[in-house]
Amino acid sequence: AGIGKCVAMDLARRNARTILACRSRERGQAVVEEIRAATGNPAVLLRLLDTGSLASVRAFARAVLQEEPRLDVLVNNAGVTGLPFTITSEKLEQTFTTNYLGPFLLTNLLLG
Repeated sequence: AGIGKCVAMDLARRNARTILACRSRERGQAVVEEIRAATGNPAVLLRLLDTGSLASVRAFARAVLQEEPRLDVLVNNAGVTGLPFTITSEKLEQTFTTNYLGPFLLTNLLLG
């Protein structure tokens, strides 16, 4: 939703192969279908990613590096606010992990 969806829509309109990285399969697939219908671009894909989980970030990066011959643009747009203080299974604070550590790790892993 929001800025991420607008950016993905614009990239798809430019005929870019566009990967939406979403936590929710159902919500993400609905947006993929909406963008494909609006742009006529069939190369809009969904991959699951939770930046609040470093294991999820590592799995996503590994899959992208295996599946994609190149990556030209990365838009880190995930973020949360107002969550109660929570510690992840990896012993990290949830908001900090989702907003900073996850995107930082993702960027560094995708640099190759």
